[in-house]
Amino acid sequence: MRIENSFIAAEGVGETTERRLWQNGVTHWDEFDPAHVGEKTGENVESYINEARHALDDGDTATLARGLPSGSLWRLYENVADATCFFDIETTGLDAATNDVTTVSFHRGGDTTTLVQGEDLTRDALAEEFAQSDLLVSFNGKRFDAPFLETNFDLGIETPHLDLMYLCKQLGLSGGLKSIERDLGVAREGVEDVDGREAVRLWKRYDQHEDDAALERLVKYNRLDTQNLQTILDLVADELHEDVFARHL
Repeated sequence: MRIENSFIAAEGVGETTERRLWQNGVTHWDEFDPAHVGEKTGENVESYINEARHALDDGDTATLARGLPSGSLWRLYENVADATCFFDIETTGLDAATNDVTTVSFHRGGDTTTLVQGEDLTRDALAEEFAQSDLLVSFNGKRFDAPFLETNFDLGIETPHLDLMYLCKQLGLSGGLKSIERDLGVAREGVEDVDGREAVRLWKRYDQHEDDAALERLVKYNRLDTQNLQTILDLVADELHEDVFARHL
């Protein structure tokens, strides 16, 4: 499903109206006619489509995301898949005020970049990664990863942010990322036994004892988090496409 199939961001359009449009064959902005809805709603939809077209042409995902309900941001993913950034952080603890970020991985356009504390993990490097992205995807990142980075690096993250944890819950997939990976059959080869606590221990072994193997293992774990996020979103978006859109046609 693409953003051009959506009408729910228009003022006065809810799920019921949007489904009725789809069922009447109006499945794309190009097919909309104000006669399908009331006069005022028709004006609102036409205004939305006009603004959204310009935003899409300009790559302005902030404007496109602004009108979408938070649970519908996935509808934008197919439009900007190549510029979608899957990101994840590792830290020395859970409190951003007293702990540090150790590694941050970004997976975008098939490539994965990892920034490491003491090497290349800086405010400017983070800002550049986010600036290159049209859409951010994390798992519990709205509550943890993004605020942690903003606190530790005095950073403002403005890019539209899809939190996969909440999207999975819409499909009855609950628990942590690894639990959902198991439910969906997504592999995590080579670091199956690493979890958040072990990630902290790995960093300490590297930081205190210069254990390069520990850092290598930590980085691999962090990078797989981001790569698996893409695999999961692809699966979840396909299922939501069928549930939200295709079955109403």
